[in-house]
Amino acid sequence: MIRKKRSIVQAALCLTAAASLVISGGIVQAKGNTASTKAKNVILFVGDGMGAAQRDAIRLNTVGLNGNLQMDDMPYSAFLRTHSTTAVTDSAAAGTAIASGVKTYNGAVGVDANKKPVKTLLEVAKGLGKSTGLVTTSQITDATPAVFGSHVEDRSQQSKIAKQYLDNSKVDVLLGGGEDFWYPAGNPGKFEDHPAEDPTEESKGTEGNLVDHAKKLGYQYVTSKEELQKAKNGKILGLFANEEMFQQKPEGEGDVYNPVVPLKDMTQKALDTLSTNKKGFFLMVEEEGTDEMAHENNAKLTIKAGQELDKAVGVAKEFAKKHPDTLVLVLADHETGGFALEGVDDKDESGDGISKEDGPFSIYGSKEQFYVDWTTSGHTGVDIPLTAMGSGAELFTGVHENTYVHDAILKAWGLMK
Repeated sequence: MIRKKRSIVQAALCLTAAASLVISGGIVQAKGNTASTKAKNVILFVGDGMGAAQRDAIRLNTVGLNGNLQMDDMPYSAFLRTHSTTAVTDSAAAGTAIASGVKTYNGAVGVDANKKPVKTLLEVAKGLGKSTGLVTTSQITDATPAVFGSHVEDRSQQSKIAKQYLDNSKVDVLLGGGEDFWYPAGNPGKFEDHPAEDPTEESKGTEGNLVDHAKKLGYQYVTSKEELQKAKNGKILGLFANEEMFQQKPEGEGDVYNPVVPLKDMTQKALDTLSTNKKGFFLMVEEEGTDEMAHENNAKLTIKAGQELDKAVGVAKEFAKKHPDTLVLVLADHETGGFALEGVDDKDESGDGISKEDGPFSIYGSKEQFYVDWTTSGHTGVDIPLTAMGSGAELFTGVHENTYVHDAILKAWGLMK
């Protein structure tokens, strides 16, 4: 079926969603917040690929028309421009902008456009004596976590990224998937090579046995929810899958979102561990399913991943209530899929293959429903929303380049005017 042109309608929907988020989460509510601009702890959530329309779909399906997600129920909000050195970014370049405050080329991890290393927020935190952590449902060495703790010219160099975590940035807590990049070929580690759910997965490390290396450096290595719960405070390396902690395939062809350790549990363990440092901590938590499932134009699992992200945000907010010197941020690196919300209309259908409309989805607490439509299986160049609460959150209002996040966090730490 030939796709109908509906760009004007979709633009209007995106503007409506954006306006709704700013009004409900931003300036109107900001008046009552008296947060200090000096933060001891920073918890940065990245819903990879999660634009304003995705957040609205997650909200409608989870809490209804008038409800608020944990990630939206915050007193400050802003919008971020996402372009890299080109109009449409990837996660590596967008993440580098957030982590280090510079625009760079797509595929770059912790290096500028001239391929020179740039200091990251995690490295600054380590220099301040703070503990540091990276948590994701993707490979722990994938682009978004990588930009905070490593410097390579190409995001595909995942084993080099892993080694830099251990030897250079010395990240205290590392939780996610991607065991394949920590073991050399022929050594499957905890998770078997060529598993039934994805026969293409196999150990492919290029830097030797990095799990053994981590253990020698004092890391506790865990591979299950039970082992993670039993891990003592200190350095923790948790790898819970060969690659991502889910299977992203075309709808109906084995796609499933089923992390063996839920994101909220990994977040809780990271907070419990890192918060023992009296000087504070920096923690980045990523939900990758919101991006990978959108690449497959799978709205059902995109929403499900977003719901799991929201549960993790709730864990962080509970921590922040008990520790008011904590800044909590929720943002995305870019939008994926050209995601649009539509009403139920049998005469309004577009796309074929994976780009067909998804739905209907229920609106919680009502008999109403909505559909999701797609314009691409790739990234788009639209602005993405950010919400903030806690110490220094008042810095996050307005429309900014994504590099502003780096600068504002340094201000919240008292390192920039």
